[in-house]
Amino acid sequence: MQEVILGLDIAKNKFDGALLIEEKYYHKIFENKEKGYKELEEWIKKYEVENLHVCMEATGSYWEALAEYLYKQGHKVSVANPSAISAFAASKMIRNKTDKEDAKIIADYCLSHKPIEWKPSPKEIKDLQALLRRLESLKNLQQEEKNRLESAPEQEQVRKSLQKSIEFFEKEIKLIEKLIESHVDENPKLKEDKDLLTSIPGIGIITAINILAELVNLNNYTDARQVAAYAGLTPRHFRSGSSINIKPKLSKIGNSRLRRVLYFPAVSAKQHNPILKSFAGRLSSKGKHSMVILGALMRKLLHIAFGVLRSRQPFDPSFLSFSQ
Repeated sequence: MQEVILGLDIAKNKFDGALLIEEKYYHKIFENKEKGYKELEEWIKKYEVENLHVCMEATGSYWEALAEYLYKQGHKVSVANPSAISAFAASKMIRNKTDKEDAKIIADYCLSHKPIEWKPSPKEIKDLQALLRRLESLKNLQQEEKNRLESAPEQEQVRKSLQKSIEFFEKEIKLIEKLIESHVDENPKLKEDKDLLTSIPGIGIITAINILAELVNLNNYTDARQVAAYAGLTPRHFRSGSSINIKPKLSKIGNSRLRRVLYFPAVSAKQHNPILKSFAGRLSSKGKHSMVILGALMRKLLHIAFGVLRSRQPFDPSFLSFSQ
């Protein structure tokens, strides 16, 4: 049975669909809410599609509800990295930039690259992600108020208002942190995974919880290199023409939250994790720049995290296969 491709370009209030059937495109616009999802399903049925592969970009959070709805309808769903779609469009020398054309590009990408199938996160992970997003938002808001206080005028009422706001955010932050801790401890699998990750020198409780929230479906990855690529921690090499002497850099095409949460743990692990401390020393002896070394340590730390989660064994510095 021939696979039919549906490319979806999703915005906050609407999404464009490009249905690709035997090299012909069919286009329609829908509201980005449940009514639109049902209309999309009816539109698909109109063409008597039985084997559908839907592809969309991971743009903000606008795609999540639609992806889950289509998954529950029994369709194969893929969620592509926006950078991959952009690079694909550039390779096709696409000059027009419209939602309709973007949906077609996504369909073309799906047809040629066959991206892996997406599956919804378990409820406990969704709840954990929501709590962590809220915590991040509160911390950002609190920092903004702190910055305003530092540059605030001497007007007493303004300063008191800012201080009151900062105190409010502090209370909310502590409340959400307790909710996160309770949520993890009340879910046996999350608690076990957290304990496995915190057995790695350099990874504390907060880092472990953030890794679990972002690194959801381990079965999607056959090895640690794929996990590093997902996080955008694989090196990007320049070996063409005048770029021959440009030093490799991190690709940064991947999950930025996962990269961000590994930064300070890598700094800590450089001193306290025996494998990473030795690894950093070897890189330094080769004359590698400090930021190159730090990027390599982040990647290696993620490799080790993947190893303990897949093996279900705590970190053991003598088990050198974790560092491969």
